[in-house]
Amino acid sequence: MMVHIFLKRIAILFAMLGTLTLVAGCNTMEGLGEDTQAVGESLEEEAEEHAD
Repeated sequence: MMVHIFLKRIAILFAMLGTLTLVAGCNTMEGLGEDTQAVGESLEEEAEEHAD
């Protein structure tokens, strides 16, 4: 019985860690996307300035 409770707690711990990893990964990728978009917009503005 004690082994069953221990395994259940370990499973819950891994599920929580997995969820935290996914959430952190999503936030990181969102930030990377925003940074990439900002760089693209800057390049576009510079290209428009030098197009004439």
